[in-house]
Amino acid sequence: MESVQVISAHRSRRNRGIVVMTVIGVLIIVAFIFSMNIGYIRMSPLEVTKTLFGMGTEKQSLILFDFRLPRIVISVLVGAGLAVSGCILQGVSRNALADPGILGINAGAGLMVMLFISFYPTTTAAPVFLLPVLALVGAGLTALLIYTLAYKRHEGISPTRLVLTGIAVAAGISAAMIVLTLRLDPDKYQFVATWLAGSIWGTNWKFVLALLPWISVLLPFVFYKARVMNVLNLGDQTAAGLGAPVEKERLILLAAAVGLAGSSVAVSGGIGFVGLIGPHLARRLVGPKHQLLIPTSALAGGLLMIVADTIGRWILQPSEIPTGIVVAVIGAPYFLYLLARSKT
Repeated sequence: MESVQVISAHRSRRNRGIVVMTVIGVLIIVAFIFSMNIGYIRMSPLEVTKTLFGMGTEKQSLILFDFRLPRIVISVLVGAGLAVSGCILQGVSRNALADPGILGINAGAGLMVMLFISFYPTTTAAPVFLLPVLALVGAGLTALLIYTLAYKRHEGISPTRLVLTGIAVAAGISAAMIVLTLRLDPDKYQFVATWLAGSIWGTNWKFVLALLPWISVLLPFVFYKARVMNVLNLGDQTAAGLGAPVEKERLILLAAAVGLAGSSVAVSGGIGFVGLIGPHLARRLVGPKHQLLIPTSALAGGLLMIVADTIGRWILQPSEIPTGIVVAVIGAPYFLYLLARSKT
């Protein structure tokens, strides 16, 4: 009788998760359609439809296919990447406040991108595809530094120590980035300032193609590791007792989180809090099981980013608010709320 109830509860959670993911997916499609109509030059739904089917004017095709669609696609991909990265970090560290932005991983990726931009023009094709790799290097080195500083031999990783170490490292990297900006010429300084504010600067299909391989490979891999993450959530001793190679799996998952965050930051700029809000929202909707939590986090992050980017382009037309600022307006109060509720 008890086993029947467990199976029934499992099916109920799975069905609820499918419904939630379907609803969020529909909301993303609605936001996608709405975002195509928003911009400095307004296009009616009829004009957008005609342009999509090749019946628009040359100007409308240029606006839609060369400017808006790449940016919208990048928003969804970046949101999914950052949210799943945050989901991994929260699961591996068992810390509800873990996030690639708060832990300094985004800052490490940004520092490497800034160094690259300082010495190389960003308009040619080669740098576009190198940026995710360089951002991955910067994010990886930062994550390694944080992990080394936060790890204690007999205690492992303390959730509180991990967050505090990440905040300290992020502050140091941010200070280094500010010093570097003083050496830039005015054009590059303007670009870096925009990047730091979290404006999605990679707005053509080259950036989509640069980001897509990372997202399309790492997201399925993380989903494949969902059962491992469930075991790690039980604690190191319990996971080891069940036969899981705890440190090895933790490092693999951290590498995946760093890859997702670094590649996303490379084309989106310094956007924080997506990795914090997305997983928390998903956890409230579908529960802690990672088989449902990971895809729901990806969808929630994609929805948050596309909505934030649309609001940023629409609310103060013809000016534009960087997406990172819109996300921060939502995320900062939520982070303080979580911090107030935290027991550690």
